[in-house]
Amino acid sequence: MQYPNLFSPFAIKSTEIRNRIFSTGHDTYLPEAGLPSDALIAYQRARARGGAGLIVIQVVGVHETSRYTEALLMGTSDNCIQPFRRLIDAIHAEGTKVFVQLFHPGRELLGRPDGVVQPAFAPSHSPSERFKVIPREMSTGLIGEILDGFGQAARRMAEAGADGVEIVASHGYLPAQFMNANVNRRSDHYGGSLENRLRFTREAIAAIRSAVPSEFVVGLRMSGDEHDEDGLTEDQSTLIARSLAPELDYLNVIAGTSATASGAAHIVPSMANTHGYVAPFAQKVKQATGKPVFVAGRINQPQIAEEVLASGAADMCGMTRAMICDPEMPNKAKSGQSDEIRACIGCNQACIGHFQLGLSISCIQHPETGRELSCEVKPPARVRRKIIVVGGGPAGLKAAAVAAERGHEVHLHERDAHTGGQAKLAQLLPKRAEFGGIITNLTREAERHGAIIHRRSDVTRELIESEQPDAVILATGSKPHLPPIEGEAAQIVHAVDILAGRATSGARAVVYDWHGDWTGAGISERLAADGVHVRLAVNAMCAAANIQTYIRFEIIARLHKLGVEVHPWLRLYGADGNTAYFIHTPSREAVVMENVDTIVLNTPNLQEDGLVEELERLGVEHHLIGDALSPRTAEEAVYEGMKAGMAV
Repeated sequence: MQYPNLFSPFAIKSTEIRNRIFSTGHDTYLPEAGLPSDALIAYQRARARGGAGLIVIQVVGVHETSRYTEALLMGTSDNCIQPFRRLIDAIHAEGTKVFVQLFHPGRELLGRPDGVVQPAFAPSHSPSERFKVIPREMSTGLIGEILDGFGQAARRMAEAGADGVEIVASHGYLPAQFMNANVNRRSDHYGGSLENRLRFTREAIAAIRSAVPSEFVVGLRMSGDEHDEDGLTEDQSTLIARSLAPELDYLNVIAGTSATASGAAHIVPSMANTHGYVAPFAQKVKQATGKPVFVAGRINQPQIAEEVLASGAADMCGMTRAMICDPEMPNKAKSGQSDEIRACIGCNQACIGHFQLGLSISCIQHPETGRELSCEVKPPARVRRKIIVVGGGPAGLKAAAVAAERGHEVHLHERDAHTGGQAKLAQLLPKRAEFGGIITNLTREAERHGAIIHRRSDVTRELIESEQPDAVILATGSKPHLPPIEGEAAQIVHAVDILAGRATSGARAVVYDWHGDWTGAGISERLAADGVHVRLAVNAMCAAANIQTYIRFEIIARLHKLGVEVHPWLRLYGADGNTAYFIHTPSREAVVMENVDTIVLNTPNLQEDGLVEELERLGVEHHLIGDALSPRTAEEAVYEGMKAGMAV
C-alpha cells in the first residue's frame, strides 16, 4: 500500500477508527436554529462516504453565554438529541466515527442576537484586542453553570450516538483563557498558580466523565504557540498538556489564537505557511504525555500526512480543507489514485472566508461543497450534445468538466499554449505559488471526464459554423483596462504586465490598488522585496481589505516589515510627469504623491465578450460565464462554470 501508516486503523478505548485521516471541527454556517440541518448532514455524509476515518463535528455551545455567532450548534437542551442523532447516524452509516466539539468562547465572540452586541464573560476583565470585546469577570456561580453545561452537553452527545467529545481549549477560547496568566488575573482558586489556572479545564473533564459511559472518548484541542506576545508559548502548552494528559484520552494540537491578528492567522493557516508546520509541536506533546496526539495545520496531501505519521509525530492527521476541496480524497489515496486528488491550495476564500461573511461553507475549486443537496449529483444528459467551451481559465475548465461528466461531447478551445487564464499570473504573486494548483486540478478534472482540450486554438465565427455545436459556453475572461487619468505620467503599467514580465518599474513606484485584493498587495510586496520604494495607494480602508481576514493579517504584516507605505481611501485621478494625484474619498480632498517613477495599476478589467454578437446572429445557444460576464474572482468563475455545465 502506498500509504501504510495513513490507512492503518487506530483505536482509542473501544473506538476503532478505520484510518488516520480526520476532519477537524470547523464552522460551516449550515446549522439551522442551532441544530444540525439537512444541508449539514449531507455535507458531513459526503466526507464520510469519501473515506474519512473520523469526523469531529463543529463547535457545540454548552451554555447560553457561548453563542459566539448565529450559526453555532447548541447542546443546551435535550431537544438537540434527536437532530444530532440524525447527523451522527448518517456519518456512522458510512463507516466513519464521530466526535463532537464542546465549546465556550469566553471573550472571543462576535454574535449579535436580537441585533445587539451581547455581553461577554471571561475569567477576568481582559479585553479582547481583535473583536474589541470587553468581558465581564465570571462569577463562581456562572463558572459552575458552564461546567455543568459541559457535562450535560456531553451526555446529550453520548445519547445521540457520538463516540466521543472534544473540549475546545485551542485558539484562545475559554479554557485557554483560564490557562493563560496574562488573561486570567483571578485571585480565587481559579487563578494564580498553574494548578489553579488548570482547575476550570479539570473540572470540565470531570463533569463530562461523570455524565457519560466509561468507554466514551474525551479529548482536548489546544494550541501550542499562540503567536502573540501575551499568548501561550509552546513550552507553556507542553507543560499544560503534560499536566492534563492523565485525565484525557487524546490531545488534538494546532496553533494560534482568536484574540489577535498575529495569532488568528494560524486558526486556518494559508498557503504562506509550511506544510505540516505544527507537527514538531505534536511530537513534543506526544513525547511529554505518552497519549494519542492528533495534529492539523496545512496537511493537504496524503504524502504529507504519511510523513507526519511515519515520523511518529502524531497518531491522526487533520485534513479538513483537503476534504472540503475533495471529499473523496481518502478513497482516492487508498485506491492508488493520488494523482486524481483535487488538492487544497490554502486560499481560504470560500471555506473560512464564507463563514466570516455569514455564508455557508464551500470551496473555490469545488463549488459542490456545501451545496450537496442541489449540486453533488450531476443529472445525466437526456440527449448527448456537442458543446464548445471558449476559454481555458477556471470558468471554462469547470464548465467543460461538468458538461463532459454529464455525457456531452465537449471541446474546450484555449488560445494560449497552456490552460489557466489569469490564475497563471496569480500564482506568481509572493506566497501564492500554490494557487497554480487550481489550474492543474481543473484541467485534470476536465480531461478525466472526457473533455477534449484544444490549445493554441482561437474560436471564430468560421469555426462555429464549421463545427455546428449545439451550445457554446463563453468563458473568454477579461483584460486590463486603462481607467480615465488626467494628464500624463512618466510611466503607467498594469500590475499583470509586471507579473508576466512584459514591464518593469522604476526605483520609486506607486501602486494604485482599486480592488484592495491579492494583486495590489502582492505586487507591492514583490516590488518592495526587489528593493523598490513602494507607496501603496489603496481605494479601500486598508491593504488587502477585500480578501479573507487571516490572509489579510499575514499580508499586512509582510508589507509592514518591507517598509511599504500604505495610503488608504485614495482614488487616482491624474498624473503629471513624476507626480500622481489622488482624491481622498471620504473627505474629497486632494492627495499629491511626488517623485514617482512608475504608477502600477490594479484597476477593473474589461470583459472580453466579443463572440456574443456573432453567436446571437448565428442563433446558437450560448452561456456567458466568469469574467466574460462580469470580472470577479476565481470562485465566481468556477461556480458559474459548474452551473453552465449543468445547464447545457
